[in-house]
Amino acid sequence: MSAIDTIAWFVYLLAAVLFVAGLHEMNSPKTARLGNRISAFGMVLAVVMAFISLFAKGFVSTTAVIVLVVGILIGAAAGVISAKKVKMTDMPQLVSVFNTVGGGAAALVALNDILTSTEGPGNTVLVTAGLGIIIGSVTFSGSLIAAGKLQGIIPGKPMVLPAQAVWNNLVILCVLVSFVMLIIDHSHTVLWALLATLFALGYGLLFVFPIGGADMPVVISVLNACTGTAVAMSGFAIDNVALIVAGALVGAAGVTLSVLMAKAMNRPLSSVLSGGFGGDNAAVGAAGDGPDGIMRETAPDDVAVQLVYADKVIFVPGFGLAQAQAQRSLADLGELLKEHGVQVSYAIHPVAGRMPGHMNVLLAEANIPYEELVDLDDINPQFSSANVALVVGANDVTNPAARRPGTPVSGMPILDVDQAQNVVVIKRGRGKGYAGIDNELYYGDNTQMLFGDAKAELTAIIAAVKELID
Repeated sequence: MSAIDTIAWFVYLLAAVLFVAGLHEMNSPKTARLGNRISAFGMVLAVVMAFISLFAKGFVSTTAVIVLVVGILIGAAAGVISAKKVKMTDMPQLVSVFNTVGGGAAALVALNDILTSTEGPGNTVLVTAGLGIIIGSVTFSGSLIAAGKLQGIIPGKPMVLPAQAVWNNLVILCVLVSFVMLIIDHSHTVLWALLATLFALGYGLLFVFPIGGADMPVVISVLNACTGTAVAMSGFAIDNVALIVAGALVGAAGVTLSVLMAKAMNRPLSSVLSGGFGGDNAAVGAAGDGPDGIMRETAPDDVAVQLVYADKVIFVPGFGLAQAQAQRSLADLGELLKEHGVQVSYAIHPVAGRMPGHMNVLLAEANIPYEELVDLDDINPQFSSANVALVVGANDVTNPAARRPGTPVSGMPILDVDQAQNVVVIKRGRGKGYAGIDNELYYGDNTQMLFGDAKAELTAIIAAVKELID
């Protein structure tokens, strides 16, 4: 090992340590930004060292270096622009696009290591690079479909092919045969590598198409774990410790997040990945004739009276709040009530914003104190003592139907909103949630419905509250 190789190894190791340190700081919202900066610095360090090593050892093609630099500049510009432009509601789609890029890049690195080997790759390289190709290709095609479903470009409903299981098993068999032949048939490594790539891309499509839009965030999380695994395999193939550690961290985080999301819905992860649940916004489940009773409507002035004369209010934000970009309006209402002496807290369901932590970040944007954000297990015992529970755009996560068997949401942990003395639900319309069933909460004797855009209705409530206080 030359001196530059030794230096590079230690720099990559330092970058890997910075990745771990940055991830640790992300455990708390107060230090999450610092954690991002630490991890980003580690990545910059690794990239700079890669260039130093490239120029120190010499390079064959100046054109290739120019293309590399241009690619980095384009990628950096795309990253900065997307970070500034993309709304928080579209964050799952952005993560899926990043998965596409990461999985594709890992597959290309592994494929290049096989195709450009001068003396023929050894078995270790063939195994790790082959896994990188397969996992990266599955992630690439699968993430594209997932992003398309969430964005509405592709219908969100499950799309099952005739004899889906047969096609799945056939493609998986082709992938496995290509992988095994890649390892044992050294005279045709290029052919088997290309076939493995092709079949893996096909399986990514077959894997994601049958899964409904409601489960896409879970699928994205699984594919994120696949991206990390593919990167780690590529790191093994090219003997790069930074890639190995970074990929392992992403893979482990993706697996953990997938398990947490499945647990939040009280559904086995295998059930999510096998498809068949959820759909697009127009999905209608087998819910029978719906709950008995009627939805009782209210007005902003009446809601304001309830809030002003309450001792304790619990806000329940959901994805509808995020879609309406109403988090700042909700924060303003909360501050107004607190100044009036009302106890205010925010009930956070693990998948309220489609992904764990999504709603926390959304509310943090509005400068809501983190100690006022209360998780499901801690807030549920408090609903019975709340004078008013104000639900803003949350649907399935508040449905009491989850407490009894025989419904699409049976067993899913929910927020016990119906236990509050009075419930007010701000909702755009009378449509159903992702589960495709009526929310029994809306028909409760203590529930009132305020139909309209969340931001507009909150603004009207704030104006009415100010008049009452003055």
